[in-house]
Amino acid sequence: MKIVDAVYAGDLSLKITFNDGFVRTVDFSGFLSAHPHPQHDKYNDPDLFKTFMIENGNLVWGEDWDMVFPVESLYSGILR
Repeated sequence: MKIVDAVYAGDLSLKITFNDGFVRTVDFSGFLSAHPHPQHDKYNDPDLFKTFMIENGNLVWGEDWDMVFPVESLYSGILR
């Protein structure tokens, strides 16, 4: 399973397309507020949140992958 596309969907949400054609909109705000961490707290700012990239089928933030989620979690829409 890989991510092939992602577009900003407002606030702290992304519309994510997977390599099987499945599309899910994922809201990251609940995860970010429930799991504070200095490495990814800055992504509560929508302008920084929008700086995500797709690398090797993964959705990542930051040059050193400050924030990354298992593709399976994004597919299910359940972030832990």
